[in-house]
Amino acid sequence: MESSRSRRSSRRHSLLRTAAVTLSLATVAALAGCASADTTTQSSSARPTFKPGTQKDGSQITVWADSTRLPSVQAYQKSHPDVKMKIVTYDGGADGSTYLQSKVQLFDRTGSGWPDVVFGTPTDVTWASEATKPGAQPFAAPLDDKLVPQSTLDGFAKGSLTPCQFNGHTYCMRNDIAQVLLWYNKSLMDKWGYKVPTTWQEYEALGKQVAKEHTGYLVGSVGDTNSHESYFWSGQCPAFSLVKPDTLRTDLQDPKCTRMAKLLDNLISAKAIATQGFFSQGFAKNSGGKVLMAYGPSWYGQYLFKAGFKTPAKQIAAVSPLTWQGESTTATGNVGGGVWMVSSHSANLKASTGLVTWLTTSDENQATAPTYPAYTQAAKAWLANPANKDYFANDVSGPFEQAANEVWTGWSNTKFSDSTAWSSIVLPALTSGKSLTDTLPAWQQEIAGEAKTQGYKVVGQ
Repeated sequence: MESSRSRRSSRRHSLLRTAAVTLSLATVAALAGCASADTTTQSSSARPTFKPGTQKDGSQITVWADSTRLPSVQAYQKSHPDVKMKIVTYDGGADGSTYLQSKVQLFDRTGSGWPDVVFGTPTDVTWASEATKPGAQPFAAPLDDKLVPQSTLDGFAKGSLTPCQFNGHTYCMRNDIAQVLLWYNKSLMDKWGYKVPTTWQEYEALGKQVAKEHTGYLVGSVGDTNSHESYFWSGQCPAFSLVKPDTLRTDLQDPKCTRMAKLLDNLISAKAIATQGFFSQGFAKNSGGKVLMAYGPSWYGQYLFKAGFKTPAKQIAAVSPLTWQGESTTATGNVGGGVWMVSSHSANLKASTGLVTWLTTSDENQATAPTYPAYTQAAKAWLANPANKDYFANDVSGPFEQAANEVWTGWSNTKFSDSTAWSSIVLPALTSGKSLTDTLPAWQQEIAGEAKTQGYKVVGQ
């Protein structure tokens, strides 16, 4: 779960709290996974030059990790006693924290103090891949520049390293992803004789049918701070599409945005989709048992249905992302996912990259990770762990693996959270009774305003 810009999504990081009724999506999806679009077209002559400092084999490395990843770092330290490590716990970029960025700026000014390895959000990579002042080199080391074998980088799920890629280089390794798929209560679906939808049109039709035949039951929610990542990102809506490293396209009147808004408006009007968030106070107690379907990330099973709604085992199932009738391309969104970066200033790049590689790719670590690994082989080990699949009513391996390779990379990783405008503009509008369709212009205006304050050029259609 850790959630794009979520890409953005806000890139705020998620400490997956095994949540009770008060589980907060802001925390869960804080790491909003994020994928950048076409941001690697800059000419090689314009790319920052990586000049490793003097290397000292066997020297101590300093590792900054959040509390969720701390046990993994400690496990590595225990199993690799020859690697000298100083471990520091910090917020890891959670909830949009700029602590890491502020500290790096300070270290750049003083010329020392940089940690060797840090856990962060995709948003952190947007600044860590750029120099903070003229003459300085970016904080993050380009891992594809003789540090990590290309064969290792090629082993990550399709598109999952896109948030790490800027100016032709890869500046991080993805810890986990939160690919979106369709969750449903198999027990109720079987009992009522409903067929699991495979297209958005079938999803809408079934939602309307459920609203009439089983009043109060829901097929989704748009009321959480990252709901747009599940629906609009999956719908390939160009709300956050970088057409150049410094140019953002946000066009919410694009047909792929308006058709999703209309579909959701229809289901909201039918009272089949809630405008109250799944993670809002009181929802689990009052309505958790009436969620027939939910379109959301891979961590929904364990952290929403099991921990939040307390749904008994063997009732909840998952299937691959929905498609639009008549279209052959399947795309989905992402609601979380953290990254590991190695400092370009590290005096022990060998130890630093060794740690990051183990944390992200080893079966030993990832098989027991709280959320779905981005590295393909590690994900297989994760899925083979009974703790990650025995709760479900079907084998989620196939849907999880398929969705992991179908996250749309056109929803880009930017320097600002994609959740702010949704939370400040869209959610209040929905609460007041306005439709999503009518709110699209205001949402776009807010996104454009945020982008401009971060130095982006903004284009529409």
